[in-house]
Amino acid sequence: MSVPPALPSKSAEDDELRQAFALFSETSEKLAGTYLELQAQVARLTSELADANGELARRERLSALGEMAAQVAHQLRTPLAAALLYTGHLARPQLADADRIRFAEKTLSRLRYLERLIQDMLLFVKGARLSEATFPLAPLMEELLQTLEPHAQARQVALNLEHPAEAMALWGDRQAIAGALINLLENAIQASPAGGRVSLTVGGLGSPFAAFRVEDSGPGIAETARERLFEPFFTTRGEGSGLGLAIVRQVAEAHGGWVEAAPREEGGSRFTLYLPFTEREREHA
Repeated sequence: MSVPPALPSKSAEDDELRQAFALFSETSEKLAGTYLELQAQVARLTSELADANGELARRERLSALGEMAAQVAHQLRTPLAAALLYTGHLARPQLADADRIRFAEKTLSRLRYLERLIQDMLLFVKGARLSEATFPLAPLMEELLQTLEPHAQARQVALNLEHPAEAMALWGDRQAIAGALINLLENAIQASPAGGRVSLTVGGLGSPFAAFRVEDSGPGIAETARERLFEPFFTTRGEGSGLGLAIVRQVAEAHGGWVEAAPREEGGSRFTLYLPFTEREREHA
């Protein structure tokens, strides 16, 4: 007949409980100390990271400013040197009148080009500061045609701008939007050969955004260059600020829109600028 084991005495149970509570208390204190140490390390690392990020951001800004200054100097140097050269020819006392007129026209051409470069750079640096208003689209298209038709004719490029409905209106900064469309159309005219064609059509009715499609009959854009098209100072032409498309994207995004580039199946390129209609037309959409 087996004998049941003796039950622990009340004193032994109390000792075990005291030891358990003591161990729990000691462990809790260690955990609390470890937590505080971790908090201190996180705070220290956060501070160090913030300092490092601040220094990194400062260096990135300085690097970007340095790169921009170099690009500006490069962009301005060639036309400025040409203008100075032509002006020097004008000072020759024995220069024939016909040559004097020719050099004067070349000087003015280079100075106008410099003026355009400076305007593009100032617009890009300042950013798109919108003056919000509703304006009809038809007069803007007529203004674009009058502005760009002489340029297209000089390059023997046919320019076709769709005339939108009289009631069609946009919301935003009219001057900034006009500048963005002029940049797209000028690029298209420059890209098209003599006898080529450039068109601007407006779609998007029934949606919140007007879609301005600028198409050209040029050679198209190499796939390797397509990803960098909207980068500041990037250009595929021998002459140009490289800011035109960057400004177009800046204006589009400032209005809550966007811009896309794609090749045409029949050759050439298509740029589509999406801009918001007026509130009334957006509500109907």
